[in-house]
Amino acid sequence: MSDIGSWLRRRGLARYEQILAENEIDLEVLSELEEADLEKIGLALGPRKKLLKAIRELERSRDSASTPAPTLVPPSSAEAERRQLTVMFADMVDSTALSQTIDPEDLRDINRTFQTAVTAAIQRYGGYVARYMGDGVLVYFGYPLAHEDDAERALRAGLEIVHAVPELDTGVVLAVRVGVATGTVVVGDIVGEGAAQESAVIGETPNLAARLQSIAEANTVVASEATEHLVAGRFDLDALGPQELKGMTQPVCAYRVRGVRAVSRFDAAHARRTTPLIGRDEELGILLRRWQLAREAEGPVVLLCGEAGVGKSRIEVRARRGCLERSRDQTGDGFRARRRARRCRPRPRADRADLRFLQRRFRDSGPRGGRGSDPRAVLTRASSRFAVAQTLCERRASP
Repeated sequence: MSDIGSWLRRRGLARYEQILAENEIDLEVLSELEEADLEKIGLALGPRKKLLKAIRELERSRDSASTPAPTLVPPSSAEAERRQLTVMFADMVDSTALSQTIDPEDLRDINRTFQTAVTAAIQRYGGYVARYMGDGVLVYFGYPLAHEDDAERALRAGLEIVHAVPELDTGVVLAVRVGVATGTVVVGDIVGEGAAQESAVIGETPNLAARLQSIAEANTVVASEATEHLVAGRFDLDALGPQELKGMTQPVCAYRVRGVRAVSRFDAAHARRTTPLIGRDEELGILLRRWQLAREAEGPVVLLCGEAGVGKSRIEVRARRGCLERSRDQTGDGFRARRRARRCRPRPRADRADLRFLQRRFRDSGPRGGRGSDPRAVLTRASSRFAVAQTLCERRASP
């Protein structure tokens, strides 16, 4: 139990060590715990939420450690292009003072450990390390590979970096500052030769990221106003107000990133405004009819799929409301139902934590779905019960 005790203490949860020990809960079974289990052993609502959040972070770190991330390589002959880019600059705190107190070889080992930890976090979120500058790292999100959520990826990677660096085993306590900025740049020109060759980025965004890093406190992430606009609602941010930055003619608004909110991108984007849902009567009808079958113990499963941004989440929200309204009309007090939501995280790989969740849910499915069953076989049998709603993209393509 000492391992779980040290894990709890590192996350400020040492007060729960005794109750977990009394119930013989160790790191091996920790990832299997759900809120009902924690409630059963006597934890209140607040402690349950804190512990579940820490468990999810532990699962992500285990998956990240066991799954190598792909290395992005910029095109060697591409022409320069204008595009929106999110730039991160991460810098080790007080490295100059550190260089005056330890041997250069030891400092080299510390720098390599620092760079390895930063690079691992960057690659897990699809970023590209453009340059190592001693104790600093320049990173691009959106080049050479662009994603619709590059700003979110950058902030998630930055938060992972500021949590990982202080825990590095280097013999000294390290700290890091991270600056993130988003803007329009020209990228792609190859400059330098050999090991010094890199893709140059022209524009104020890299300079802004470096200046934001300089005003960040130790082990914090500071983001620009443009970055904040792109991730609004998905992170807890503290407005730092207009900042006078070196080289900038006008004050720049900056935001300190405190953490990730437990909210989907859809919910965050539509928290302020939602347009009416038009032209989806057919899809909604399919979902409501399947809901009626479920209430009659038929137990169908519906797969709703379509191109990104076509409106799948909007349909799910509207159908859920329709199911509740129909249930109240028929029973008077509503049909008891439980909603389970799992979403892919913004990283370019399969999420094993989500896969384990699905395996646990499906392993008891069907007459042969006991704990001894192969999860893949259970999922295969369950998929045969799917009632597949006509995909939105096929509906648009049909005459």
